Amino acid sequence: MQDLRKIKEKLIELIVNLEEESVTKLANEALDAGMEPIRLLEIIAEGMSKVGKLYEDKEYFIADLIMAGIIFKDVLKLERMQAYFQNITVSKNAKVLIGTVKGDIHDIGKDILKGMLEASGFEVIDLGVDVPCETFVAKFEEYHPDIVGLSGVLTSTIDTMKETVDAFVSSGNRDKVKIILGGSHLTAEACQYIGVDNFACEVSVGVRICKEWMLSRNGKGVSNHD
Repeated sequence: MQDLRKIKEKLIELIVNLEEESVTKLANEALDAGMEPIRLLEIIAEGMSKVGKLYEDKEYFIADLIMAGIIFKDVLKLERMQAYFQNITVSKNAKVLIGTVKGDIHDIGKDILKGMLEASGFEVIDLGVDVPCETFVAKFEEYHPDIVGLSGVLTSTIDTMKETVDAFVSSGNRDKVKIILGGSHLTAEACQYIGVDNFACEVSVGVRICKEWMLSRNGKGVSNHD
């Protein structure tokens, strides 16, 4: 049996090549070999990110992104994956509102986050991409989520994220919700400037933060960055 490092390398290769059946088969083998389900999802997310990069570089097309999403969902549906996340689910009332901010149409990271959050028991309202700040506020007031997640890949989204958070402030909603940012370009300094509770450059970190917030139930609003 291959060691876990080799399994990781092969899984990423298969995902990038969009080999659906082979990914599912090897994912089961990884679980048999002792890989933790959350680690498996991290690896799948890494492969998905590589597919997203190929799409950005115009080497892959929208159909390829759709296939990558199908592969991700196939892994989530594995019996042992579902059993694992059912055992660690947060409150069934936990609700997250997510979307890619105005000016950015990248959604692969957001979609991975959605899948991992749902697997962990969250209800997720996905607003899609290129979402104006007014829409975030309006949908917050409609659904009353515990957490709002702002996604963005482009560096220009830092200003857009700040505009969105400012809209929460001006509408009187900022102290009613935790806000997390997602994007590989984010830093603690940028998030302090934007005025949010936390940020994550990796999907698995974002899921952990959301779960910790809901499990601790220590209030909402602006807090210190980890």
